[in-house]
Amino acid sequence: MPAQPPRTPTAPAIIEPLCAVFRRTLKREGLKYTPERAQILDAVVRKESLFEADQLIVELKGSGFRVSKATVYRTLKLLLDAGIVRRVLVSGEQAQYQMVYGNEPNDLLVVVDTGEVVAIDVPELGAIRERICREHGLRPTGHNLQVYATRHELSGSMMPECRDPA
Repeated sequence: MPAQPPRTPTAPAIIEPLCAVFRRTLKREGLKYTPERAQILDAVVRKESLFEADQLIVELKGSGFRVSKATVYRTLKLLLDAGIVRRVLVSGEQAQYQMVYGNEPNDLLVVVDTGEVVAIDVPELGAIRERICREHGLRPTGHNLQVYATRHELSGSMMPECRDPA
């Protein structure tokens, strides 16, 4: 067997098939890979950007697939547990989801006052992740960075002064 070429940082990693990862998570939880879960997984895989659970429900029903809200939310939780999607908090309590399995880390800048989410590239973060894992004898599998910011500018110092009302 010929020797494998060394893996470069730009070479794609060989990853396990997505449905196998999901099935293993389901088996660990004592659950089955049902047609409903398969359909939800398929819909999530087709997502190219952030999505909300309710948006996913509307799209599934719009394609003629009958699925309950509870099933979608439970399946999203299982997909989170499997490392297939991640939850992104854009505003106070409204979670959005993002497909992450098999994708390069996608760090995000969340503009809190507008709800805008911008993908950012922080190359030095990968080196930091590698160093931290190496120091602890671990192999990195990914990372998640969300930076929250506001368009409101503070005049003067970075911290507003606290004044005694008396």
